Amino acid sequence: MMPGKNSSIFTKLHFRIGPSVPILRVESINSKETKEFTRNLSPDLVVISGTSLIKEPLLQMRAGIGLINLHTGLSPYIKGGPNCTNWCIAHNDWHLVGNTIMWINKGIDSGNIITTATIDIRQARTLFEVHKMVMEHAHELYLNSINYLVNSQPPYISVEQSGFPKGKTFYTKMWTSEKKSVMLRNWRNRAKAPGQTQPETVSLPGYLTKQS
Repeated sequence: MMPGKNSSIFTKLHFRIGPSVPILRVESINSKETKEFTRNLSPDLVVISGTSLIKEPLLQMRAGIGLINLHTGLSPYIKGGPNCTNWCIAHNDWHLVGNTIMWINKGIDSGNIITTATIDIRQARTLFEVHKMVMEHAHELYLNSINYLVNSQPPYISVEQSGFPKGKTFYTKMWTSEKKSVMLRNWRNRAKAPGQTQPETVSLPGYLTKQS
């Protein structure tokens, strides 16, 4: 999260985390301690990544710009967990591997979209390399989104997910050993995967585009 503009620990978009940056470790992101910690920082922007589902009262936290979330999947086409990239491989949906930056709401990866982008992972040598590529892509997309928000004035452009074709939501309990085997088989045969139409994505500052 970004402390307020008057805070001495955040002055520029590109900064180094040093000993003066406060850190809170909690068992639950939705704890009372998290709420108090965030409120005391008076943040301009709350940047969320890699947590469980954010719930009330955190969703009502005030931030100058708002609360944004990184979803390591291409919303609204692929949502949920435990890993959207693995679900895409398991279903041969290579064209749906990507990342999403969105305003957070109480749903599962369902907030208004700030930006999305796909990434072609089929040239990677290993699955480890695949997930590294996806995360590096995600971090670049996140930084670009933060740069857009902190250098723009409201209202910030975003796109409602209801304007897209309906996607799929996966749950961890659905990720069975059978699905893992299918994923590994599809990975080995990725060179033979059929071509597919690229999905609509959202480019900064928010207009729809077709990725080539």
